[in-house]
This record gives sequence, structure tokens and C-alpha cells, in this order.
Amino acid sequence: MNAPAIDIARLTEGLDPRAWSTDEADIATHVRDWRGRYTGHTPLLFKPGSTQEVSRILAACNAARIPVQPQGGLTGLVGGSAPFGEAVISMKRMNAVREIDTANESATVEAGVVLETLQDRAKEAGKLFPLSLGAQGSAMIGGLLSTNAGGVHVLRYGMMRDLVLGLEVVLPDGRVLSGLSGLRKNNTGYDLKQLFIGAEGTLGVITAATLKLFPRPASTAVALAVVDDPHGAVSLLDHLKNQTGGAVAAFELIQSFAMELVCRHVPGARNPLAGNPAWMALIELTSAEPDRASAMMETALESAFARGLISDAALAQSEAQAASFWHLRESIPDGEKSHGRSAKHDVSVPVSRMADFMAEATRDAEAMIEGSRVIAFGHVGDGNVHFNVAAREEGAGEEFVTKAAPATRHIYDLVDKYGGSISAEHGIGILKQEELIARKPVEVEVMRAIKAALDPNHIMNPRVIFGAGGRT
Repeated sequence: MNAPAIDIARLTEGLDPRAWSTDEADIATHVRDWRGRYTGHTPLLFKPGSTQEVSRILAACNAARIPVQPQGGLTGLVGGSAPFGEAVISMKRMNAVREIDTANESATVEAGVVLETLQDRAKEAGKLFPLSLGAQGSAMIGGLLSTNAGGVHVLRYGMMRDLVLGLEVVLPDGRVLSGLSGLRKNNTGYDLKQLFIGAEGTLGVITAATLKLFPRPASTAVALAVVDDPHGAVSLLDHLKNQTGGAVAAFELIQSFAMELVCRHVPGARNPLAGNPAWMALIELTSAEPDRASAMMETALESAFARGLISDAALAQSEAQAASFWHLRESIPDGEKSHGRSAKHDVSVPVSRMADFMAEATRDAEAMIEGSRVIAFGHVGDGNVHFNVAAREEGAGEEFVTKAAPATRHIYDLVDKYGGSISAEHGIGILKQEELIARKPVEVEVMRAIKAALDPNHIMNPRVIFGAGGRT
């Protein structure tokens, strides 16, 4: 989409001076994606401080046919946040926690609230907001909603869309869809909020949300256990579920090469299991009873060892040690990034087929790309594996990603074969749009019809999902 020239004076007329900027230094922090793969440009950065300002901005941009790109904490991983001429709308200033309703177990927050801030505020109120991921210190609620973020506790609590009770959204023409209801039951026609969750900013700007809170567990136990392979991990997961009555809150699979990169590149990282085993499972159990989680974990691991499901384990003895175990898992993307560029595949398959997919995809990818090695890790509990192909040697650049393109297409073919999805939790952005269009033509046709109905002038984040494509 070729954007018309931006009349900055017209678009900013009547706005608070804090609500916009053309300063190059200010803009520079909003034109590059987290992975550093895409660097764009914009002549105008909007920084609204209220829903009313977002409404005025969108109404003006829509009237002038100026494309806009909403932004949160810039932690996206599929190239959907770097602008290429669009006006940027940063939600950073809309960062108020409007209400914590403990009786209703809900929180109403603005789109610019950082995830960790919401977690802390919920904790202060004696409640839990369960979404947890590596970028929680910078990822914002609006972006997490727009990409339907997942994280490590999907097994127990679901994706971001499962945690939403209501949304406030500004439509492309400036109208405000006010739906900040704390209701669990509201059967009045279409569930409109779900249109905007996972839409990557293509249908409007989410300005606030009412989200579910939960009782805080009275006890938590975290352990690392050695499994033979992904098949063994799936068997261990089933065993733990049965042994604990569904107390498994998270179950992550970590491969030895991923752990090697973390210990090599992340200061202070150390594998608590001897010999850097080929496969490890990171397990978290929670309970409503004090001290119960640790007892359940010990019993479950002992029975797993007796059945040959694990060969070694380390049970965290303190909150600090549990945090260090999680730090190892959450540092894998940083270890990968320091190692060099890689072809990344955030995919999902049914849990029962995950191990077979990983075995076939690993064999084929490493055979197809000379000098490559698969880095596989992720959320076994919900079937989401981050299946990445990296160079064996450090320092690979963008040329390696280009070289790996045939393997990427083959991996997605295998995802289709195993009944999975080419995007589990990161979204489509511009990185996966060609694959989406080719593999899901009917779904894309329906999405385009919805987009045309809500955004006939095609101003909302026009390059992502099924847009015109990105530039590097």
C-alpha cells in the first residue's frame, strides 16, 4: 500500500503536544522489531494518553486515508511492529490500571499496562493474573491481546483470549466500541471482542480490557527432570496429570543444544542437571494447600522414576531456585539470538503427535540444510513447539535464514500433515503471511471480508496477516 503524503499539521490539530512527535530520536525507538530483522520508518509518532485521543487520531487518519500502525511494547516476533511509512500509534502513555475487582476476580487495565505491572497489582490484591512469558517486563496488554499471546501457563489457564471478559476498542473511523464488562455470562449476539483478539491491529485499536483474575496458589513446586526424548516427555506429562489430579500448571521441554546456548551466552546461567542431558522437562505444580505442591511433586517424580519415565531430576528448594530454573527456560531466545540468526518456526500440533512431528522435522531439516542444527523447545503441555533451525557454528546472518527457506516450507508441510498450525502464539505479521494465504485460502477470504466491513479504507496495520508484504 502506497501511503499518501502525511499532513502532520492537519492530523495533529487540537491534540495535546504530548500526544504526538516528529522527533527523530523519539521515532527511532519505534521503527525496529525485537529480532532486528526489520527496520522501517515513519514521519509521525502518535502517543495518545486517552481513549478520546485515540478516537480523534483514527478519525483524522481515516478521513485522510493515512495508514496507521498500533504498537505496544515492541516484543513481537513476526515483523508486525516495524512501520514502513505508516503513522505509528504507541500505547505507552495509556498505562493506567483502572480497577481491580477482587470480588468479581477481574482487572480493568489500559492497553499500555506492562504485563509484569498487572501481575504485581493482582498479587497485591491477593489474586493471580496467570499469563507469563519471557518478555513480561516490557510486553504490554494491548499487544498481548492483539497477538493472542500464550506463554507458559496455557496448559492450566488458556491463551490470552481465554482470559478476556471485555474490551474497549476504537474502530478505524474513530467510533468507540465500549465493552468493558466484567460479566462471565453475556449472551447478547456476536462475541465481538474475539474479533479483535489476535487480529494484530488490523481492525481497530484496543485501548483497554477487563481481564480475569484467579485465586493465588497457596504452594508451588518447580522441578527439572531428565527424559529420554519428546515421546518420553509426553508420557511424563500424562503421568503427572494423572498423579496430581490436574495440578500441572506448566510443562516445558528443553533440548540440550538450547541449554548449551543459554549457559554459553547468558551470564550466571548454569544447568543444575549433570552432563547436560539431551532432553529435559521443566515442570510446575500448584496447589490451593500450603506445602502440598512440593509433596505432590516428590511423589509424582518418585513414581515416574520407578516407571522409567525419568532418569534424574532436580526439585527447586526455594523460590529463588525455582526462579533460576525458569530463567534458564526463558533465556533460550536470548541464547539463540547471541548464537546468530536462525529460521524460527512457532508451530503447534496435537500433543499426542508432537513427538513424531519433532522427530521427522528434525531429521529432514538437518538433512536439507548443510551445517544446520535444530533448536527445539517449548510448551509440550499445549502442543506448541518453537522449532528453530540454526547454524552449527556461531555468527550466522540473514543469509542463513534465506538458505533455510526450503526447510521452512517443508516444516510447514509437516505441520499440515500432523494437523497443526504454522503459528501457535506469535501471530502472522509479515513473516508468515505468504504461507497463511497459500495454506488457508478460505479463512483468509473470510478475514478479508471482515476487514473490509470494519476498515473499508484499509488504514489499520495494512501490511500484516494478508497485507501487501514487508520490506527489509
